[in-house]
Amino acid sequence: MSTISVPAHDISVSDDVEQLRKAFSGWGTNEGLIISILTHRNAAQRKQIRETYASTYNEDLLKSLDKELSNDFERLVRLWTLDPSERDAYLANEATKRWTKSNQVLVEIACTRSAHDLLLAKQAYHACYKKSIEEDVAYHTTGDFRKLLLPLVGTYRYEGSEVNMTLAKTEAKLIHEKISDKCYNDDDLIRILATRSKVQINATLNQYKNQFGKDINKDLKEEPKDEYLSLLRATIKCLTYPEKYFEKVLRLAINKTGTDEGALTRVVATRAEVDMKTIKEEYQRRNSVPLDKAIAKDTRGDYEDMLLALIGCEDA
Repeated sequence: MSTISVPAHDISVSDDVEQLRKAFSGWGTNEGLIISILTHRNAAQRKQIRETYASTYNEDLLKSLDKELSNDFERLVRLWTLDPSERDAYLANEATKRWTKSNQVLVEIACTRSAHDLLLAKQAYHACYKKSIEEDVAYHTTGDFRKLLLPLVGTYRYEGSEVNMTLAKTEAKLIHEKISDKCYNDDDLIRILATRSKVQINATLNQYKNQFGKDINKDLKEEPKDEYLSLLRATIKCLTYPEKYFEKVLRLAINKTGTDEGALTRVVATRAEVDMKTIKEEYQRRNSVPLDKAIAKDTRGDYEDMLLALIGCEDA
């Protein structure tokens, strides 16, 4: 997102590092200073800050932050400060260790990142956890969930703009047959979703709607309480309309009785530099309320301030 970038010549990394150290020193922590520095630095700048901080003070910035901050604010600062690939590795590891059938974080990472970003996340996973993401997904999941998730995290999709319309028509028909027969875990259905490029999948699903008069996710809602089908719908939404997927995650996180801070923190930290503008537009369109107003109503203090700064509403 353009709001989170400052021209390099306007920033002295050593100044930022010194200011951050000051924010931790003395009586109490200066949370406002931490927010004002970190939310206005892009991923490359934050990486430089972390490296310089480590070489200057012989301590990882994340450790310093952990010691001084707490709760949802600490988690948001931690996720935001991490390099995007490390952040995805961290979230994926957390999702496998605490995996439940309703957990959609692995699908989110596998299907909304570019092929290159997913590859970087997998490399970061190797470096951080001394094993592969595929290994952990295979170990912690079972049955149809494993059958779907393993190829999704293991793929390296083609990202060109070419579309094979003949293939799209054939595969739309194939998918429709499988769904009509309730073969939701069919090998070919999973193969198409896990290996085809996103533009090819979009073309196939448009053909599906044209040929059979219904959106595929409507046909997959026949059994709304089925958790595997819910994961399959999330997969399709993440591959085709990520902004709609993230809008729904935010809507459910904010509109619940009691906010789901985990989901709110994750989406803001991972999408602020990617497609937050589109997500905000989708949220406004769907809920007739601006996202910043919804967040401000549901959160408090430093956590609220940082969330609003990251979605580009510092003055909200």
